[in-house]
Amino acid sequence: MSHHHHHEDHGHDHCDHGGCGCDHDHGNPWADRSLWLAGILTAAGLGLRWTGFEPASTAAFVVAIVAGGWMLLPGAWRALLALRPNINLLMAIAVAGAAIIGEWAEAATVVLLFGVAEWLEGWADRRAHRATAALLEVAPDSATVCRDGHYADVPVDTVRPGETVAVRSGMKIPLDGVVVTGESPVNQAPITGESVPVDKAPGDPVFAGTINGGGALEIRVSKAAGDTTLARIIRLVQQAQEQQAPLQRFVDRFAHYYTPLVTVLALLVFLAPPLLFGGEWAVWLYRACVLLIIACPCALVISTPVSIVAGLTALTRRGVLVKGGAHLEAIGKLRALAVDKTGTVTEGRPRVQDVQSLGTAKAEDVLRIAAAIDVHSAHPLAKAIVEHARERGVIFPRADKYRAHGGRGAEGRIDGHAWFVGNHHFTHGLGVCSETIERRLAAIEEQGLSVVVVGHRPHDDCAGEVIGIIAIGDSVRSDAADAIRALHAAGVAQIVMLSGDNQRTVDHIARQVGIDEAHGDLLPDDKVAAIKTLQARHGLVGMVGDGVNDAPAMATATVGIAMGAAGTDAAIETADIALMADDLGKIAETIRLGRRTLGIIRFNIAFAVGLKVLFLILALTGYTSLWLAIMADTGATLLVVANALRLLRTPATNRPAA
Repeated sequence: MSHHHHHEDHGHDHCDHGGCGCDHDHGNPWADRSLWLAGILTAAGLGLRWTGFEPASTAAFVVAIVAGGWMLLPGAWRALLALRPNINLLMAIAVAGAAIIGEWAEAATVVLLFGVAEWLEGWADRRAHRATAALLEVAPDSATVCRDGHYADVPVDTVRPGETVAVRSGMKIPLDGVVVTGESPVNQAPITGESVPVDKAPGDPVFAGTINGGGALEIRVSKAAGDTTLARIIRLVQQAQEQQAPLQRFVDRFAHYYTPLVTVLALLVFLAPPLLFGGEWAVWLYRACVLLIIACPCALVISTPVSIVAGLTALTRRGVLVKGGAHLEAIGKLRALAVDKTGTVTEGRPRVQDVQSLGTAKAEDVLRIAAAIDVHSAHPLAKAIVEHARERGVIFPRADKYRAHGGRGAEGRIDGHAWFVGNHHFTHGLGVCSETIERRLAAIEEQGLSVVVVGHRPHDDCAGEVIGIIAIGDSVRSDAADAIRALHAAGVAQIVMLSGDNQRTVDHIARQVGIDEAHGDLLPDDKVAAIKTLQARHGLVGMVGDGVNDAPAMATATVGIAMGAAGTDAAIETADIALMADDLGKIAETIRLGRRTLGIIRFNIAFAVGLKVLFLILALTGYTSLWLAIMADTGATLLVVANALRLLRTPATNRPAA
């Protein structure tokens, strides 16, 4: 099987480990069979040798070498032709050397264990990629579409945007779209990693691959099969696995220079002592073979890619999309984080925070009047008041003779009386402001909240009066304080909030959630400048935003993190890391997983290199045998792979215990 072909199978090019060249086809059944054959024959040879049948045991070893050699030779031959020594060539020379001095058992074991190490590497690789393939199976292949008035099951690729699909309870949603009829909780964990189902009603967006709960839904399809959020996640995950992280590039460069160096060293070990000091040819050939086997940097080379792919996959399962190993490494080293306020720390929509009544009026009266007038308006503050009144169960009429005063307030008649709602300025204009009201308004505005004054409008014989004040503000997300605490615990030294809102509001919110510093009144360019200042102080800086207006700042930061990306295409495109759900807590999880991945890679590299150095010293002083050398190499590869795959088993914590 040609080298190139092998990469297409694999989805990424890490098999030619920069001069390591473990290059047989990992999924090839022939390779597996020849490995079994080599194993059985080597065992048979050892048994025969033990019972004293020397010629028969040698024959078994020779056939074992030939059987296992299928996996070794093609790569070795290519390396020889290209004059670029790789592991296959090192091993082939060692086997030939062992055979020349009659160490048939060792030669057969080298071939067998090399095959095992190769198979292991292929298995680790497949295991990590299988986790990605599992994503591909998340979306169903067929959809129930309404065509010409009746429903039919058709392949998802044939469904066009604009068509309506029906999803029964317990079924997976086949395509992205918007609910037309039906209400049902939908489990969005496959996309967003949220563990709690989200209630969907007509008008709500749904994503391919998510699981419909108790009710039946009809969905108007918004994206074709290849464009769904899930399809794009899968594409990005595959691209991410192809990108090399800095540590991986370092390892590849190392292997590139290291392997030829070892080949030359082995040649010197073989030739120098016999030629210069009259050493035994057989002894030094044996030591040179041991050296070649020990030098094989398999464990070293595989340690990084497997760890990175495992880390990326573990995060994808939690609804965190990291666009490459380099970003995973960077987030593991993050010291400072900038967060956008609106939609990140706060919910991004105004809510009524407080209703104060004056004189004989009750809070219900204030809400009834305000909602009756505001029900006519589409202004965000007006909508917040109407929503709050409905939540509190306040029954209100629709005011007649409604009149809006551009952005300052509105008025209308309720039960024959003239009422108004308006801001501070509007109240002044009507001349119904008093010292006490002024003081109250100032106190609310001090907290960074907007005020809406509700009252009787002065007319004819009535002086007018204020009956109440409603305080409205963007409310802080319930999970924000926990998330910030978790970020500090995960090792982020400084968290800074950037916002276009006024400084008073921003400071107030920062104090509430425990953010270290807050900068208000910022334009998009000012955000970029703030990020640069942070970079000068901390080096690596992350920026969390919602991906649209924060794009320049996110691009400037070392790592741009988008929140709630499942709904916005722009966020998935611009960010380095996209959190599919609106969950700040995931960032601390991502940083911890990035740190763990880095720690595992560093341990693996140190372990592999340390073991090599130890055995090289033992080999040159003659204290080790081919058996030990091979066992050490295979063992190291196994340990390194097992250590990396621990990342896949990371428990899915939803919220760290604060």
